[in-house]
Amino acid sequence: MKHRSTLLLRSFTLAALLGTVALFIAWSSGSVPKAHAFHTEEELAAFGRGAGLATGSNTYFKGSGTCSGCHGHDPLAFAMVTQDGGEDVNVVDDWRSTMMANSAKDPFWRAKVSHEVLLDPTHQSELEDKCTSCHAPMGRHDKFLTGMGHYSMGELAQDMLGQDGVSCVACHIQSADSIGLHFSGNLRFDTLNHPLYGPFGGPNDSVPIFGAPMTAFVGYEPQYGAHINDAGLCAGCHTLQTDVVDLNGQPTGQVFTEQATYHEWLNSSFNTDEHPEEGITCQGCHLPLIANDGVVLSANYMFLTPRSPFGRHHFSGANTFMLEMLKNNIGTLGLFANETQFDSTINRTERMLRSSLVLDARMVSRDADTAFVDVTLLNTAGHKFPSGYPSRRAWVELVLTDEGGDTLFRSGGWNDTWEVIGHDAQWEPHYDVITQPDQAQIYEMVMADVNGDKTTVLGRSSVKLKDNRLVPLGFTVGHYSYDTSYIANVPVSDTDFNHDELGVEGSGSDIIHYHAPMGGYAGNVNVQVNVWYQSAPPKWMEEMFGEHTPEIDAFRDMYDAADNTPFLVKDTLFTDISTAVDDLAELGTLVRYDPSGDRIIVSGLDQRVIGIDVYDAAGRRVADRGTRNGTTSFIPLRAVAGTYIVVVRTRDRSFVERVVVAR
Repeated sequence: MKHRSTLLLRSFTLAALLGTVALFIAWSSGSVPKAHAFHTEEELAAFGRGAGLATGSNTYFKGSGTCSGCHGHDPLAFAMVTQDGGEDVNVVDDWRSTMMANSAKDPFWRAKVSHEVLLDPTHQSELEDKCTSCHAPMGRHDKFLTGMGHYSMGELAQDMLGQDGVSCVACHIQSADSIGLHFSGNLRFDTLNHPLYGPFGGPNDSVPIFGAPMTAFVGYEPQYGAHINDAGLCAGCHTLQTDVVDLNGQPTGQVFTEQATYHEWLNSSFNTDEHPEEGITCQGCHLPLIANDGVVLSANYMFLTPRSPFGRHHFSGANTFMLEMLKNNIGTLGLFANETQFDSTINRTERMLRSSLVLDARMVSRDADTAFVDVTLLNTAGHKFPSGYPSRRAWVELVLTDEGGDTLFRSGGWNDTWEVIGHDAQWEPHYDVITQPDQAQIYEMVMADVNGDKTTVLGRSSVKLKDNRLVPLGFTVGHYSYDTSYIANVPVSDTDFNHDELGVEGSGSDIIHYHAPMGGYAGNVNVQVNVWYQSAPPKWMEEMFGEHTPEIDAFRDMYDAADNTPFLVKDTLFTDISTAVDDLAELGTLVRYDPSGDRIIVSGLDQRVIGIDVYDAAGRRVADRGTRNGTTSFIPLRAVAGTYIVVVRTRDRSFVERVVVAR
C-alpha cells in the first residue's frame, strides 16, 4: 500500500509539473486555460479528499468535501500555504473543528431543540424548522427553496448536507442585496446561475478570477462579492428573534430577541458604516487576515497567483467548553475533525477570550475596618461580553488575603459543582457596590416567561429580568438598534456602567466598588482579581436536565463527564502596603496625546514603572514603551481616530489610562 501511494504521489507530481507548463503558456498568451479534472478518482481517494466530509449535493448546495479537493490540504505544499514560511492555512482544516462546522451535531443544541419541542409539541414543526435554518442551513434552506415545507430534526438525521453545518456554500452564495436586513435564519441566497462569492477579482484587482474548473466540475461560478467581507453577512443568524408562547403553548403575539450579536455590533464604535476608520467587521476578528503574505487559493493549478489579504477561516468564538466536549466525543457524535484540529481551534478560542477584556484593580483606600477596592473591566470585543446564546456568563472573583495567605474576604468564588458561591436561588442582581462575600458580580442575560418567572425555555421567554453584560465601546441607549440589545436592570445609581469618569456614555466599561470588611486587620493585603467565563453553567442546565428525551439524556451524560471548570479570562494580583501608590496621579505619572507628533507622551516615570503598552479599542496592542528620555517616554502611535488604552505597569499592579485621538 505504501509503495502504491508513493507511485501515486510521483505520478501526481509529474502530472502537476507538465500541466503547469501547458497552462502557464495558455495563461501567458491571454487565453483562459481550459478547465480539466486535475486528479483522477484514484488519486483523490489516495489523498483522502474530504476525509469524511460531505461530498453530496442537493438542488442548491454542495458539501464541504466537494471544496476540500482544491481548497483543503495540498500535499505539494503549493496552495493554501503562506508564501513566507509555508504554513498550512487551508480553509477546510481550519473550519472543520469549529462550532460553525459542527453546528448541526452540537449535542447541547440537539438537546435544547428536543427540550423546546417536549414543552411545546404543538409547534414542533415550526421550532425544528427555525432551529435548523441556522444550524443546518444547507438542508433546511434547500427544502424551503424547493417549496417542500418545514424541515425536521428527523430529516436532519438522514441528511449529510444538513449535518455539514454552517458549511462553505451556505455563506458564499448569500445574496448581497439582503445582508443585514433579514434575521432569525431568514437567509437569502443567489440561486440563479449559481454564483459563489469571494473577496477577489474586484474592480481594483489586476488578476482575474480563474473560475473555469469550479464552474465545470463543481457547478458554481466564482465571482467577486464585496459583501463577503461585510458584517451583515453574519446578521441572518447572529440576530435571533422568537415568537413568544405562554405556558400552554399559545402564541402571545410578542417577539423576544434571544440573541442580538449583530445589533450589538451596530451599536458600537466597531460599526464600519458609522465609524469607517476605526471600525472592524465580524470577519476582521473571526477570520483574521494574512495581510502581508499572499496565498494561492487552489491546489490544482500551479500557475495561479497568490492572493492577499487572505482571511483565515478560524471562526474562533468563546465556547471552549463545547469544543472540548466535541473533541472528547468525536466517534459518538460522528465528527470529521481530529483531536489535533480541535486543539488548534480551542487554543485560538482561548486567545480570543483573553483578548476580550482589559482588567484593572486598585486599592482606593483602606482602614482597619474596610478595604475599598475598585475593579474596572473594559470590554474590547465588538459586541457584548458575553454575547450570543443566553446561557453564557462571566463573573468577577475578588480575593483578599493577609500576609500569611489566609482569606480576609472573597466574593465570586466557585465550588466543586462549578457554581458561583452565594448565587441567589433564582438569579443574582447587578451590583455597583459589593459589601458581602455572598454577593457576586455576574455579567449575564436572565430571561422570564409571561408570568415574570425566570426561564431558560427560549420559546417561553418574554422579557429580560437582567442584562448587565458588558456592552461594547460606543454603545448608547439612543442608537436605533437599542431596542433589540437593551440593558436590563442595571440600577441608575451605577453611574459608571458604560460611562467614563466624565459621565460620557459609551465607555464599554464597568467599575465594581468593593467595600470589604477587614475586621481590624492592618497588615499588608494581597489582592487577587479573576474574571471567569462559562458557556454552559450548571444553573442554566437545571431546567432542561429535569426533563428526559434521548437527546437530553445523551447530552447529560457528556456534560457530567466533562470538565466544566470555568475559563480564566483575565486576572491580576498585587499587594497593598501602607505606602502603596493608588493611581497615576500619586505615581506622579501623566499620560497625554501629542497630536503634533502623533505620539503618546508618558511623563513622570521612575524605577517603579517596568512597562508601558498601548491597546486599540479592539484590544490589539499597537505600541509599547517607545523611546525613553529620562523620566519621559515618547510612544509613536501612527493611529486612526479613536480611543486607546495606555497600560502603565509596575511590579505590583497595572494602571489604565484612556486616551482619545481625534483627526
